Amino acid sequence: MTMIQSHYPYFLANEACQPNMDLAITDKYTGEVVSRVAMADATAIESAITAAHHACDEMRRLPAHKRQSILNHCVHRFQTRFDEFADILCIESGKPIKDARGEVTRLVDTFRYAAEESVRMTGEVMEMAISARAEGYSGMWKRVPIGPCSFIAPFNFPLNLAAHKIAPAIAAGCPFVLKPASMTPIGALMIGEILAETDLPKGAFSILPCNRDGADLFTTDERLKLLSFTGSPEVGWALKSKAGKKKVVLELGGNAACIVDQDADLDDVIPRLIVGAFYQSGQSCIGVQRVLIHESRYTETRDRFVAATRALKMGDPKQPDTFIGPMISIKEASRLHSWINEAIHQGATLLCGGSREGSMLEATLLEGVPKDADAYAKEAFGPLACLSSFTDFDEALEEVNDSVFGLQAGVFTRDIYKIQRAWDTLDVGGVIIGDIPNWRVDHMPYGGVKDSGLGREGIRYSMEDMSEIRLLVIRTPPNER
Repeated sequence: MTMIQSHYPYFLANEACQPNMDLAITDKYTGEVVSRVAMADATAIESAITAAHHACDEMRRLPAHKRQSILNHCVHRFQTRFDEFADILCIESGKPIKDARGEVTRLVDTFRYAAEESVRMTGEVMEMAISARAEGYSGMWKRVPIGPCSFIAPFNFPLNLAAHKIAPAIAAGCPFVLKPASMTPIGALMIGEILAETDLPKGAFSILPCNRDGADLFTTDERLKLLSFTGSPEVGWALKSKAGKKKVVLELGGNAACIVDQDADLDDVIPRLIVGAFYQSGQSCIGVQRVLIHESRYTETRDRFVAATRALKMGDPKQPDTFIGPMISIKEASRLHSWINEAIHQGATLLCGGSREGSMLEATLLEGVPKDADAYAKEAFGPLACLSSFTDFDEALEEVNDSVFGLQAGVFTRDIYKIQRAWDTLDVGGVIIGDIPNWRVDHMPYGGVKDSGLGREGIRYSMEDMSEIRLLVIRTPPNER
């Protein structure tokens, strides 16, 4: 296991700064303070925004091949520091080490995709003469960088979800300021160390841990042309209301559902449900929270799911065979534990799990959960799944839609007509057939509807948000035609 440094600087206008060591970082399993990180104040944030504003022209002029070279440098350095990234992610987030390694792999992939897309900022030649009055006119458009961007990243994927903001910004030619989650900032600061090795223009990036009040500065300054926030719906929509004229992209919460139809292969389904519900202790906005099982398969699916859940090892995330590690904090584990107990009090049946010690919450399955219970209707964001049965596939689709959230949904069926109905009917950003809703590849359009957010991530789609279309029309005088 990599030794974590005693302190880490923040990055202001491409440079490491250590004005203080105010932010204590804990090992999420042991609870001990393992490092300290510099915290940015309002003056530092203002300086970062000013620097990003001044870097706009130089970033805009940076040739595509240079942007690609910078991103490829990052890919190489992430690979050489792979184990360091994974070990520190395991410590600062409590993510089991095998999951931490998986996230570093996705960090590499995300920057690699961005390097490929950085040379594809294309446009289009348009036929203008769609009527007689437009004869003699020709047109074309291209994409240009939108300008300085503001990013706020969450704790649950502190590397890859920061990468989904940083990498497309570089690919599109936009300077940025990033606020990493205060509970897990070190991974983003390590990305900053590697960016500082490149030839990015002065002021092109700042990575600044700060308190929640600092998020207002990331939101309200009119020099920032885009805000991209990943986190809770309550905070995200509140920030949007303060964002003024800037473009806003929100990747928010969910309580994802998974349908198991009567033709599903349970030998395949059960291991996938285990991953979907309990991967990284369920702390994923697309984690499986609601499992709808056809009545003809319900008993067998439930019993096998319970047996597989009970077999999961819970403990030290640094051990390679640990599946369930700590939640991010005792506060979050206590919240979800109270929801579980309230659901049981309201009539739900506890199938397995349900116990908590500190930030460690057992993998828990419930059945018969009232639909208005917090454990069913809200975002659990922890190791909990609620089981129920259905008789009619279309009614199951309606049940999935009966939620304020709409991020992704999983459907295990082999019926092509049901697949088409699911895609047509489900009010979500993505429908995953034959797998869990957690499945994501980092170049696909990812995002939600309803309370789950606004806009799409995925390198190409983020680059579209981080750029604007600029039209050119040329008139040829009649005597020159």
